[in-house]
Amino acid sequence: MVGTGRPPRLLDEVRRVLRVKHYSLRTEQAYVGWIRRFILANGKRHPRDMGAAEVEAFLSGLAVQGRVSPNTQNQALSALLFLYRDVLAVELPWLDGVVRAKRPQRVPTVLSREEVVRVLAQMDGRPWLLASLLYGTGMRLMEALRLRVKDVDFDRGEITVRDGKGAKDRHTMLPRTLVEPMRREIARAGQMHAYDLAEGFGAVWLPHALARKYPGAAREPGWQYVFPSPKRSRDPRDGTERRHHFDDAVLSRSLKRACRAAAVLKPVSAHTLRHSFATHLLEAGQDIRTVQELLGHKDVATTQIYTHVLNRGGLAVVSPLDRG
Repeated sequence: MVGTGRPPRLLDEVRRVLRVKHYSLRTEQAYVGWIRRFILANGKRHPRDMGAAEVEAFLSGLAVQGRVSPNTQNQALSALLFLYRDVLAVELPWLDGVVRAKRPQRVPTVLSREEVVRVLAQMDGRPWLLASLLYGTGMRLMEALRLRVKDVDFDRGEITVRDGKGAKDRHTMLPRTLVEPMRREIARAGQMHAYDLAEGFGAVWLPHALARKYPGAAREPGWQYVFPSPKRSRDPRDGTERRHHFDDAVLSRSLKRACRAAAVLKPVSAHTLRHSFATHLLEAGQDIRTVQELLGHKDVATTQIYTHVLNRGGLAVVSPLDRG
């Protein structure tokens, strides 16, 4: 606590360093959770008193007893690496030797065009608009939820994706069929913002140091979320009451119901719509480098996974049974 002379609690210090380094709230919650589990699994011993044996035993336990996925195991390892290197400032050479779990190479689930039409037909309201935006632009779920009013350019038919994966900005198209629904959604967001201002609130969360650099920006209409939450809530980072963005769980439930009603049996998530966007562009003859730019992939090799799910059979090869 401030003024007591006591050192900060370990998990509080983890949160502080994560925020200084601009990690997302979701990453913060995940890392703190894994570090807490690691400490509890070792009888609440301080991590300074532990080493390679405890870390390897913890990760092995996740895989063997917990049967977690390789991605989950790697996230736990990343959290522990962050703890030792960035929080405790302990150089432990053995950490470099800890082998990350090998991620299985899986072909992404892709909906056909007809399946997309059927699913969207079963949705309405903001979930429909969000799902349509994900399929129509190729944005990631959180990129769409965090979209700001100022980054929708109706004149150019363009959306600017800010601070995407890898802290990169990029441009994608604004589908013509979504222009009017997006105008209505932004007008709705403006009404909610005006109400918040009248109530003495209305300051949206701003990334990094922008709140200090531009003190009035948080209350400006352009910085508000296109998809604001129906209710205000307290920000877990600083306790400030503000309006967050729309809850992704609402979209997930709506998408699940729509797939069931549309008799789509594939496992579908919001990310499936992004996969379908890329695959359908390639099917239509769009060049792979343009698709790479629209998706925000670091290199074209990542985008090439979609060439394996084109609507031409296994590995895009025509079966000899179908040849004349």
